[in-house]
Amino acid sequence: MNEPQSPVVDKNYNLVCVLEASLRNVWQLETYITDAEQGGDSELADWFRKIQHNSRKAGEQGKQMLAQRLQQEET
Repeated sequence: MNEPQSPVVDKNYNLVCVLEASLRNVWQLETYITDAEQGGDSELADWFRKIQHNSRKAGEQGKQMLAQRLQQEET
């Protein structure tokens, strides 16, 4: 199955969407980490932390890119 195409063809829109998904993933993984720890599964909790770290890193990079692009548009 093909996913529907976005009605908005804009690279900055795409950046904002991926940024939002990355930051939402960081937040959601906090729940998964807690659940794994409460279930006594430290291996799974550690794996979730690694994914969370990568999502946080992507989110920070995306925020920097967005800030740079917004500054460029102002000048």
